[in-house]
Amino acid sequence: MVNILHYAIPVFDPSVKDWAIEARILRWLTFLWLMVGLIVLFSASYVVAEAETGNGLYYFRTQLIWIFIGLIGFNFLTHSPLRYMLGITDWLVLLCLGLILMTHIPGLGFTVNGATRWLVIGPLSIQPSELIKPALVLQSARIFGQWDRLSWATRLGWVGVFGLVLCTILTQPNLSTAALCGMVVWMIALASGLPYTYLLGSAGGGLGLALISLASNPYQRQRVISFLDPWADPTQHGYQLVQSLMAIGSGGIWGTGFGLSQQKLFYLPIQYTDFIFSVYAEEFGLVGGLLLLLLLLIYATVGLRVAVKAQRPVHRLVAIGIVALLVGQALLNIGVATGALPTTGLPFPMFSYGGSSMLSSLVSAGLLVRVAREGHDRKVVAMPVAG
Repeated sequence: MVNILHYAIPVFDPSVKDWAIEARILRWLTFLWLMVGLIVLFSASYVVAEAETGNGLYYFRTQLIWIFIGLIGFNFLTHSPLRYMLGITDWLVLLCLGLILMTHIPGLGFTVNGATRWLVIGPLSIQPSELIKPALVLQSARIFGQWDRLSWATRLGWVGVFGLVLCTILTQPNLSTAALCGMVVWMIALASGLPYTYLLGSAGGGLGLALISLASNPYQRQRVISFLDPWADPTQHGYQLVQSLMAIGSGGIWGTGFGLSQQKLFYLPIQYTDFIFSVYAEEFGLVGGLLLLLLLLIYATVGLRVAVKAQRPVHRLVAIGIVALLVGQALLNIGVATGALPTTGLPFPMFSYGGSSMLSSLVSAGLLVRVAREGHDRKVVAMPVAG
């Protein structure tokens, strides 16, 4: 019974006392991040859920179910040697790529707001582009961490797969997720010490794909234009950003108080997903925003310390990739909400409503904790070479 509890409810895990200090800190920081996110989601989603479903707790309860499933995965990964996941990550990437390709098949892909990013399986809808994120981190760390040991056929094959993943996400269309995945893979390649000629070439290719996407999708171009001057069209293309800025500005120093956001009352669009930070900033103010940034800074600092202490290059790259994925995505979401970046559809990890995003975030956090645990273990375990 105790074993079942410590897998289903990680708080009851008795083995934590023997973990490395970084693993324990990251574990509790993940729980803190998750708890704050749940509190904000409750406030941001209640009114909308009441209007749409007649049950103000609908989105909150659904999120709890996904968190429960995600925590089982989180705890399983913290107790499983990283070599097991690295050994199957190539198949995970290919599986998720197959699911992304399926979203392009008429009748299988589910379209929301002009983007076909979801697959509906019975009562569940999944977003494969979210699920592939931790798998991309693992496989890119595995490839670039062993670059000198691989044949050119293997190198080019997997670089081609990474490029195909980005292109298929881009054509959903989902420029923000494709850009995030591309930047994370690129940062892992940079940290691995790949030649700058390769890095500059891939960066140029990624920029070219982004420009092609902007040229072929008028609404993406309009988002960039409205980002530059949202007040030029505050009721149409600049509406989301204007309402977000009004929410953040209304929070002042200390905020309006928990549950007292005015912008979430059908002024601010998608306030429980992409713009959930705006509700947080309105209710908790500048002080709350700074505390959240401090949480992200501490998380990144501990995560990078784990990378420095990692005994194997691949493990180090996994830690760097996870930090870039979780903290980087959170900062990008904040940048969009505050008008520092063009409006995109990136969720805030462990804050925004969504099962796929929550599973991806908790799996990523579990992998980082596992790297921290293995960095404390002096026993070096062999890892399969990418083939």
